[in-house]
This record gives sequence, C-alpha cells and structure tokens, in this order.
Amino acid sequence: MPEMRTEEMTINMGPQHPSTHGVLRLKLKLNGEIVNEAVPYMGYLHRCFEKHAEAMTYPQVIPYTDRMDYLNAISNEWSYVLGVEKLLDIQVPERVEYIRVIMAELQRIASHLVAVGTFGNDSGAMTPFLYCFMDREKVLELFEMTCGARLLYNYFWIGGLSHDIPEGFQKKVKDFIKYFRPRIDMLNNLLSFNKIFIERTANIGVLPADVAINAGTSGPVLRGSGVDWDLRKNDAYSVYHKFDFDVVVGKGEMGSVGDCWDRYMVRMREMEESLKILEQAIDNIPEGDVKAALPKKVKPPVGEVYSRTETPKGETAYYIISNGTPYPFRIKARSASFCNLSVITQITEGYMLADLVLILGSLDIVLGCIDR
Repeated sequence: MPEMRTEEMTINMGPQHPSTHGVLRLKLKLNGEIVNEAVPYMGYLHRCFEKHAEAMTYPQVIPYTDRMDYLNAISNEWSYVLGVEKLLDIQVPERVEYIRVIMAELQRIASHLVAVGTFGNDSGAMTPFLYCFMDREKVLELFEMTCGARLLYNYFWIGGLSHDIPEGFQKKVKDFIKYFRPRIDMLNNLLSFNKIFIERTANIGVLPADVAINAGTSGPVLRGSGVDWDLRKNDAYSVYHKFDFDVVVGKGEMGSVGDCWDRYMVRMREMEESLKILEQAIDNIPEGDVKAALPKKVKPPVGEVYSRTETPKGETAYYIISNGTPYPFRIKARSASFCNLSVITQITEGYMLADLVLILGSLDIVLGCIDR
C-alpha cells in the first residue's frame, strides 16, 4: 500500500465571538485534526483603558475599570480604589469593608456561573448554560436593587460606596444562599460528574504547575494546576482575614492535575466557598456611614502604588503614578485574562481541534480585559 502523506494546514479560528469567548483570533497549524500550534492574536476590541485614564480624574476612571472585565466589574473597581486609597492614606469604615466583601463574593459567583455555563456549552451541553444564567440573574437582581445597575456598576468609590445596601438586602442574600447551595449540587450531578463531560475534559489541556507559575497565571487557572495561591489568604486585604474559607486547588481527580476538568471544578467549588463567606459576613455588617470617608477632592500626593485583589479570573492589579494633580499621570492595569491566555500555545499542542475549544473555554477569558 502506498504511504499516506499529510500536509500541515494553517487556518484562522476567529475573531468571531462563538467558541473564542470574544473577538480573539487563533492562528492554527493543523495536521489533519491535530493541533501542532495555536498562536493567539489580540487587539480587535480597542478598549484603550490605560490611555483614557490619563485624561480622567481619579473618580472618573472607575466606570472605565468596569468595562475591562465586564463580567467582573465590582472586583475591577476594588483593585483600583484600593490603590487610590493607599495614595491618599484613607481608612474606609468597617461597614464599607464588609459590604465590599459581600459584593465581591456575589460577583465571583456570577462570574463563575458564566464560566461554568459557557464551558458546558463548549462541550455540547446546552441545558447547564441555561440553568447557570438563570441563577446568575438572581445575583444581578441584588446588584440592581443596591446601585441600580446590572452589569457596569460604578459602585465602589474612593473612600466608600456610591450607595448603602437597601432595606431587605440582607434577607435577599440569605434567601439566595439557601436557594443556590442545592443548585450547585444539581449542576454537579448534571454536568461535573457526567461521563461524557469527564471524557471530553479530563487529561485535556494539561497545564503543569511550573508552566503556570512562569507564565504569571493566577486564579482558577493557577489553582487548577495544584498551586495553593489566593490573594485573599496569601496577601490578605480588607476584612478577609476574619472569615473562614478554603482555597480550592486541582487534585487530578478525573485525570491529570491541571487539566480542563480541574480548572472547571475549581470554579464550581469556589462558589461553595463564596457562600461560606457570605454566610459569615451578611449577619455581621457593622453600623456606620458608607460615605463618611469620601474625600471632598481626590488629589493624591506625588507618588506611586501597586494594588491587587483576587478577582474571579485571578489577580487584577493597577500600578498608579500620581504627579500631584487630580488626574493620574499613568495607570497600568494587570489583566488576569491576558496572563492566563498566554499559556494557550503550550497546552494545546498535540490535542484535537475539538479539544482546543474546551481548552480555551477552561481559561475563562474576557477580551475586554485583554485588549485593555
């Protein structure tokens, strides 16, 4: 029989939104359906956050942080206002700290529900996607009743909050906790431990711990590789030190440590830990005025600061340089999605084209944050 010969084929995947989780282009070199190389190309969204920030006053920058990772606006704001508060040497009231933690954990659940739902959709499971978005709606209703916005909030202000929590908010959060805990079990039964889903995701896109660390990955992508690193514990900020919760890491239960299933499962279990934090925080919110520490004019002294928080996708940070005017001289944003995407070339080689969609989905990227 004559020898079968194949040729390497170069194709573009994207920059359409479905399957690429935003306007991302992947340049693929394929041998049949086997991926020899996948190179990401960004720059199709033109967010220009850092340049915009130079022409805005410090408070005016906050709505622009919302629009980076628009599924995680609250946590983007927190990293930024923490930095400016350090420059101004502002100590916010404890009531503000508690409310910020509650809102950030609700945002973590909402963001992970999108990640989990769309990842299920990437694997061919449509029903979990619908359930996840239905549950996320309940979180968005809590944001809406507090500050009037469902996606982009401008809620964390420098020195405080734009609004105090409304009457009935605490009860609604408790109702959500009671409702959502069994929903996590339902999602696990429906998707996480589904035989077909496990076969599609276990031992796929394995990211070794040393590669994850060297690439600067963070969040569930890093913890999925078995690395116990969470800024809420390792570099504690706000009042996180007052709460008892566990850092979830990948253990290779269904395959190899650091595979797609591990990254997915870290997000599932982190939602349970967020519920633990909410339970501890919601009944212990101190009294106080959430606007008591708001400065009349935000004009930091000359200096620079680096501030970071543990957002749903990983470490989001800002390096802020002040020249003593009401306008920042320079703001550099560190995007968790950007660093997490950087490993795509290393963890896709040798897998099939259909696996590539799942590997990309397991990284949970948002292009608004990457093209900042």
